Amino acid sequence: MTVKAAANLAPQPVSGESVRESVFDCVGNTPVVALRRLFSEPGIEVLAKLELMNPGGSMKDRSARYIVEAGLADGSIRPGSTVVESSSGNFGIALAIAALIHGLRLVCVIDPKTTSANVALLRRLGATVETVSEPDEAGGYLHTRIRRVKELVDEVPGSVWINQYANERNWQAFYHGIGAELTQQLIRPPSYLFAPVSTTGSILGCSRRLRERFPDIRVIAVDAVGSVIFGNAPGPREIPGIGSSRVPELLRSEEIDDVVHIDDVESAEACRDLLSTEGIFAGGSSGAVVAAIRRHLPTLAPGSRVLAIFPDRGDRYLGLVYDDAWLERMRSVRTSAETAAR
Repeated sequence: MTVKAAANLAPQPVSGESVRESVFDCVGNTPVVALRRLFSEPGIEVLAKLELMNPGGSMKDRSARYIVEAGLADGSIRPGSTVVESSSGNFGIALAIAALIHGLRLVCVIDPKTTSANVALLRRLGATVETVSEPDEAGGYLHTRIRRVKELVDEVPGSVWINQYANERNWQAFYHGIGAELTQQLIRPPSYLFAPVSTTGSILGCSRRLRERFPDIRVIAVDAVGSVIFGNAPGPREIPGIGSSRVPELLRSEEIDDVVHIDDVESAEACRDLLSTEGIFAGGSSGAVVAAIRRHLPTLAPGSRVLAIFPDRGDRYLGLVYDDAWLERMRSVRTSAETAAR
């Protein structure tokens, strides 16, 4: 019996059954939950979109799936080709899943700050991992990683740089994803959207769709202390996934109403509070969003409805956010910096 004939004998899904063809078909349709235990202030409602429940563990599943599948559909990504990207973790992991599902090769360029859990997961998913070790002119590694990406694209015939910082399909993924879902999940208009930023694709795509339905919503970007996205001076940051040492080509500052900068200590402390009160095991950027909302609470009008995006889960941050020794070290670093500034 031929392989083809044997395949024809395999059980086929029964009409009407809900059977997905791959784990990537499970991306999206994440729930919205009320945070009434963490935010118990009367007259204020805080809701969180749990992107940490995507199969790859983050909202980056959406952009990786959309970019890869759209590229395969229009021929900008060829079947069996190599895709190359710079990533500190979540987007790289999501791309590795996309590459696995669609028969592509991924080369992911990382740096020494990438967590060991993320590195191990990338390799287990079949990605080729390249690590740069030379800090760039901003004191981080992003510019060094991008230089290596460009070298790889020149070296590997037919390879494609995904370039999430400039790829228009990045924000489109969230316009058609998180944004579209929220317009269906919410009936009463939200007053505010708090979302973390790195490439700015998620906050722009989500807010563009939300404003079509809820035009009065105010959009608050949650950035990291030390990030240069909105013109601040570069500085050291240890929590990956939020902030950037370059200004994304996608950024449209005029579409963002306010920016809040949160440091590593605030992010970690808020993550721990979120876990102990709501049982939500979230990553550092979700903690930054919680801290930003707390900072804004005194200015919110009674009856405000706050919508938060929680991008990823906490298991990849066990050595940072949820490690007591790391948090104490970060507190000491912050105290020293505050003393030196006086």
